[in-house]
This record gives sequence, structure tokens and C-alpha cells, in this order.
Amino acid sequence: MNQPLSRVFQGSAQISRLILLATVLLVAIFQLVSLTIPISVQVVLAIIALAVGIPHGAIDHLITIPRSSTLRFILFIFIYTLIALLAGVAIATWNKAGFEIVVLMSSLHFGFGDAAFYNESRKAQGAPQLSFPLLALYAIPAGFLPVALPLTESRTTDVLAKLNPALINWAGTYTAEIRDVTFSIAVFAICMLLLTKNYELAIDLALLAALSTLAPPLIAFSIYFGGWHAIRHTARLVPKLPSAMLKISEGKPVKALLAAVKPGLYAIVGVFLLGAIIVASGTKEISSSFLWSILVIIWALTVPHMATTSTFDLAAFKNSPRPLAQ
Repeated sequence: MNQPLSRVFQGSAQISRLILLATVLLVAIFQLVSLTIPISVQVVLAIIALAVGIPHGAIDHLITIPRSSTLRFILFIFIYTLIALLAGVAIATWNKAGFEIVVLMSSLHFGFGDAAFYNESRKAQGAPQLSFPLLALYAIPAGFLPVALPLTESRTTDVLAKLNPALINWAGTYTAEIRDVTFSIAVFAICMLLLTKNYELAIDLALLAALSTLAPPLIAFSIYFGGWHAIRHTARLVPKLPSAMLKISEGKPVKALLAAVKPGLYAIVGVFLLGAIIVASGTKEISSSFLWSILVIIWALTVPHMATTSTFDLAAFKNSPRPLAQ
């Protein structure tokens, strides 16, 4: 057991749960006293939450770039950048189709990344790996709950109208079906996880379901992205970064986590500057346009980011046993 590394994983899991629980409780209190959160406030909160989540996806170059030769190094950078640019142009040009692809892609990325987090956490603890069927049972609802549920509820229309009216009917006539299937899969998964005594996974799905159904859609996704996915993904980067592992060897888990955050901080400035340039045409709805630009950039970067991180996602499942139970 690597105790400092285990503390990084466990601390990240606990922090992300507390963030979601606090958000759910605050939203519930607002609803009890019949208060609504203005769209303008939601946009500001979303920008802050998204900013917190940006660094975790900005250090792929530190963990995946081939350094055996200069040619392979340059080729990797070129392909990575080209994919991001093409994805950004596609999403900005074909808003609806691009958005639909991003929804599916992000849901799978989020869910299986979170499932991999658990296997890597258990490895740090010296505990047996979770079975692949169990991880898949958790991953599907874990990824689709924070994406599909917020996007298929009635409050989403106002948000999408502010961001980009072309996305209002993104699901066509299948809005209700997508919502029902997602919720049904989540309930089934929670029941199965409870039956197999995987209480931690069941609790996490319940928190994700509560956030996704109670919180306003924009807040639900942004809090999930910055307060759950980014924190857990950052913890997974610690074993892959020599600077972070140096802090682990010194028994400093908090500094190890910070060492995995610092290399990606530049991306916050870069993304916000690029977003500001995109909306520099003088629009009156600067907050909404700015947020849409930020989202397009993040979605574009998610495409190559998902491709690069899928390699160590698969590695986390490699030695998983086949039975459903632990």
C-alpha cells in the first residue's frame, strides 16, 4: 500500500462528494424557499466552475507525448492540435450535430474515467481490482447522469436559448426517452451495486443523480465538471508525473496533488483569452457568448484529450476480474 498516494485518491473522492452534496443542499434550500437562481448568476458560476476544471485536461503533453525522437514529438503535437482545431470548427459550424457527438463522447469519457479512478484508487490501497462488469455497470450511468439528465429537462431550454438557440432541439423527439432510459439505468445500477455491497459506488451514483435532477442544468454540469471529474482526473495524474510522485515519496499528498495541477494552469489563461477574442465583436450578451466560446473550446480540446487518456483508462481495466462482485 502506498499510503500518501492512497490519501490523494481518497481525499479527492471525499472532496468531490462534499462539493456535490453542498450544491444539492443549497439548491434544495433555494427551492424550499421558492427562490430561483437568475440565468446571469448561473452563467458566472458556470464560468468559474469550468475554469477550475480546465487544467486537468491541459497536461496531456506531459504524460503522453512520445519523447524518443524529435520527429515523433513534433508529429504528436501537430496531430493533437489539428484534431482540436478540426473539432472546434466542426462544433462551431454544425452546432447541433457537433453538440450531439460531444454529448455521447463526453458521457463515455466521464463515466469510464471515473470508473478507472476507482481501480487506480484501490491499487494505491493495495486492494483487489474491481471487476470489469461492475465497473461498466457504474460507468454508464456515472457518465450519462451529469450530461443527459440536465440536458433533457425543461429548464435547459432557457439556458440553451442564451448559449446557442440552435441547440434547443438537440435531442429531437427523443428528449423524454433519453431522460427515462438514463434514469432507469441509474436506478438499476444503484440497486445492483447495493446488492453486491459496493456501497461507495452506489452512494456516488445517488449523488450524481441528485445533482443532475435538482440543480439547474448549467450549474449541474459545471459543478460536476469542475468539482467532480476534474478533481478525480487530477488525482489519476499524480502517479504519472515525476514531480508529483516526488512529493508522494516525501509523504506530502496535498503537495503531490498541487504538482499535478500547476502544469495546467496556463490553460485557464489561454482558453479565456481565446474566448475573449472570439466574442470581441461587440455583442451585448457578452457573458453568454463568452461561455459558449469557452464551452466550444473545451469540447474541442476534449476530443484529443479523450483519445490520449483512453490509453491509461484501458490500463486501469486491464487486470480487472470478470465476475460482477468484488
